Amino acid sequence: KKVVFEPGDWVWVHLRKDRFPEQRRSKLLPRGDGPFRVVERINDNVYKLELPGEYDVSASFNVADLSPFDAGDDLRTNSFQEGENDENNANVATQPHVQEEEHSRGFGGTQGQYSHDPLSLPGGPITRLRAKRFKEALNGLIQHISEMANV
Repeated sequence: KKVVFEPGDWVWVHLRKDRFPEQRRSKLLPRGDGPFRVVERINDNVYKLELPGEYDVSASFNVADLSPFDAGDDLRTNSFQEGENDENNANVATQPHVQEEEHSRGFGGTQGQYSHDPLSLPGGPITRLRAKRFKEALNGLIQHISEMANV
């Protein structure tokens, strides 16, 4: 696969152990860094990058150590609507029929506690159980909305 970069393009750099010993001293450290701007195309295989001084290596890189940077890869900034909060503002758990449905499924933590919104994502890691409970709550909400639309 032939990849050609032009001056001004942004790329990721693969940090090889022999070239970046300080950045690759542990296998838990990242294997790549970037994005860096391509300053000059020396030939199809070698490119000169704009590197910060902390690397203290030559700025020329083989194309095998470079991969294109796509700004669209950053999913953390991807929201449904620009500038708005995407979380559910309606407190579904306070509706009695939803509480009964959750209680019959055993959702909501300990029995009798329905003060939190089941559609809000919990803090901490998403475990299989949390994902299953969230999916059940979401399916219950969809079912409730479809029942309300039929009334």
